[in-house]
Amino acid sequence: MTSRLVEHLGPSNISGASAVEIADRIRALILDGRLTVGERLPSERALAIELRRSRSTTTRVYDILNQDGYVSRVHGGGTRVALPHSGTTTVDGDDESMIDLSIASMDSTPGLYDATVRSLPRLAALRGTSGYSLQGLPELRDAVAQRFSARGVPTTPEQIIITSGALNALNLVLATVGRRGERALVEQPTFPHARESLHRHGYRMLPTPVDVDGWDERHVTDTLLHGRPHVAYLIPDFHNPTAATLPDSARARIATTARNVGTHVIVDETTAELDIDRGWAPRPFSAFSPEVITLGSMSKIAWGGLRLGWIRAERGLVGRLLATRPSFELGTALLEQCIAIELLQDMPALTAHVATRLRDGRAAVAAGLARLDGVEMPSTPGGLSTWLDLGEPISTALSLAARDRGLVLPPGPRFATGGVLERRVRIPITLSPERTTQAMERLSMAWSDVHAGDEPRTLALPHAAVI
Repeated sequence: MTSRLVEHLGPSNISGASAVEIADRIRALILDGRLTVGERLPSERALAIELRRSRSTTTRVYDILNQDGYVSRVHGGGTRVALPHSGTTTVDGDDESMIDLSIASMDSTPGLYDATVRSLPRLAALRGTSGYSLQGLPELRDAVAQRFSARGVPTTPEQIIITSGALNALNLVLATVGRRGERALVEQPTFPHARESLHRHGYRMLPTPVDVDGWDERHVTDTLLHGRPHVAYLIPDFHNPTAATLPDSARARIATTARNVGTHVIVDETTAELDIDRGWAPRPFSAFSPEVITLGSMSKIAWGGLRLGWIRAERGLVGRLLATRPSFELGTALLEQCIAIELLQDMPALTAHVATRLRDGRAAVAAGLARLDGVEMPSTPGGLSTWLDLGEPISTALSLAARDRGLVLPPGPRFATGGVLERRVRIPITLSPERTTQAMERLSMAWSDVHAGDEPRTLALPHAAVI
């Protein structure tokens, strides 16, 4: 059985790599959270067998990591992931704060404060309750249902569950319908924490490719027909990280195929409202099959600190979800729900603000990338980020060099399985233009370091979350 370490490394991607290069890749896995502190790694002998390398090579790999403080080795206790002492870490440059590009999220909308104030009378009327609600406030469920109906999917409040964010919604769905040992179809690349949730619930991944030009529809349907996965997790609107949108015709065929083979389709619409200038609006995936389970969130269009999302599903499944939910939480806080009711009443202004912020962020990224020869920025009509083609497989090396320049930059393989996508890197378009300009300056320095042959010094502690 392949170890987690080798799954992440991707044996074919390090064929012929030196011990130093393998150690650098493992260090990158630790720094972006794919390997967790305290996690036990394979023995030198087991790693040598998995990688088909000599025992001396794997011993050298662990020696390098141990010397730098990224693993701890105890006689008889194996090798475990560690981190250097934080007191020894520094960042070059005048600005000692890291710029974190692992988080693709904007600051709060200007309307958040006013919405919070307007929500207080509604909240005051609920002071005699427990402070949270298992399914969600009726008024909020009605508002969410109306948005689905307006987009072409007739929906009732009984089909809606209000959750503490979209990732919380995904975990509730998996806790209810999940089946350990089964297969899950996932896009490659995809949102890392969703893939980790599927893995935690015992699923084996069946990746299907997505690029800036979209999905390989035939690959998706063939994988559904022949792999017969138990669940499929898809981000069809401004896909994270590629920003691609799945056409209506493909949604219909994929939904029909999934229904015929009995696959639960889980559609993440967290990024669906992040339109800049796409020029057309697809129908919701759930319009093509009543069995589709849809996840949504306020975090990307209002504020990441507003931990509020929802699930749209058939009534029968809603009942099962509500029966499962108390096993790990008692409901969603009422304060966030009261604020969300106010925000949903002014969605045109909210989405207009988001479009302006994303447009400015996109322009700032494009301007900064102009100095990076060979990097291709695709058309990015919306979404959280742009999915860059670096022109060569240097994503991990660039990520390590970026940390030395005060920039947290998850490499392309962070969004995939098997260590692939080394030519790609995700750059958020959600930061302010001023902060983006600073980030691009640091990225340019890291780019120069990589192409000058400098070995990057990894001095920063990890930021495991990628949003």
